[in-house]
Amino acid sequence: MDEEIIDGSGNVFDDIDIKDAQEMSLKAALAMQMSTTIKRRQLTQRDAGEMLGIPQSHVSRIMKGKLEGMTADRMLRMLLKLGCDIDIAIREKEAAGSGRLAVETSRTRVPAAA
Repeated sequence: MDEEIIDGSGNVFDDIDIKDAQEMSLKAALAMQMSTTIKRRQLTQRDAGEMLGIPQSHVSRIMKGKLEGMTADRMLRMLLKLGCDIDIAIREKEAAGSGRLAVETSRTRVPAAA
């Protein structure tokens, strides 16, 4: 069986033709950081919910990557409440074409959009 291997774009949601792929990729990266922060701080989902002003069930959904109805803006505000610093750097691109969006943490850099 001959299978063709195709390089991905760096955004799995875009590669499988999901609508709003860039937004979904950004929210996935933010959810991963929220989950990592909650675990690193050894918070229960209930305690995290109290800090964030949301029910425990919503924390559970975020940690499972179920992000329907959740905006990136709201997730950024939640990360601030969890004690994360968020720096946004905007630079002009040297080459022509669309810019890219990436979420960088102290441990990793996640391409969120191309």
